[in-house]
Amino acid sequence: MTTTESTPATSSAASTTQSEAAARFGRPSGAWRMRAFAIVFEADTRFGRWFDLLLVAAILASVAVVILDSVQSIATQYGRLFDVLEWGFTLLFTVEYVVRLACVRHPLRYATSFFGIVDLLAVLPTYLAFFVPEVHALIDVRMLRLLRIFRILKLGAYVSEFGSLGVALIASRRKIIVFIGFVLVTVVVMGTVMYVVEGPANGFTSIPVATYWAITTMTTVGFGDITPKTDLGRFIASCMMLMGWGILAVPTGIVTAEMTVRRIAGPGATRTCPDCGTEGHDADARFCRHCGKPLAADHHD
Repeated sequence: MTTTESTPATSSAASTTQSEAAARFGRPSGAWRMRAFAIVFEADTRFGRWFDLLLVAAILASVAVVILDSVQSIATQYGRLFDVLEWGFTLLFTVEYVVRLACVRHPLRYATSFFGIVDLLAVLPTYLAFFVPEVHALIDVRMLRLLRIFRILKLGAYVSEFGSLGVALIASRRKIIVFIGFVLVTVVVMGTVMYVVEGPANGFTSIPVATYWAITTMTTVGFGDITPKTDLGRFIASCMMLMGWGILAVPTGIVTAEMTVRRIAGPGATRTCPDCGTEGHDADARFCRHCGKPLAADHHD
């Protein structure tokens, strides 16, 4: 007997994904369609896990082929092999796409969903490159090959940890939005200050240009195309560089803290106290664990 171990959060995320797929696209009625649905959309079955693992391997291999094919020296030597592999992956993903449409009750809903569109983009360029003449006035066929990189977006459907990260990001969205707003205000203010301090003579020709400099400085990128020349300007730039180190760590800390709270409190810990703002309460909690105030019955973060 085969046993598998998984954390409650991972199992819950996988079950949620499967139930959402069944709710959105509908379970089929036929016997073979039910079996195909269980393999293609339900990762908690034995064959479903194998299907997902093989599909992830095929996606990574196809992306590797696209990347290697873009290197001229490698493409010259192995171009024919890459063409064969590309058509093999295209046929494989085409069959997968058709099976997904065939094993759901509402195929149009899947075709217009995010991953349905990604599936189509993963196979469409190869067929377009085959049928569309290589006429530059119409389309550059080589540009269509770049769309094949969209296959890597399909990985999010087969790795449950993506679901956990997505839930943490959604739960932290307000804090992240506030943080981004603070950063935007800071770079605009500092850009305006630098425009006044340095002026057009030192390359700060306008507030937008100075704001661009503030963004590259605060993110510690520093392209060097615009640099302060005065002592006061260099002092301000030094402060912004040091500030940038701390600012870059803030979003990571927000998401990490949210993931830690959900791992400890469980996947249902999504409620926030309306009085003190404490997060991470269980779905059936009635009072805030920090201030003791009653939690609204219909309040969810």
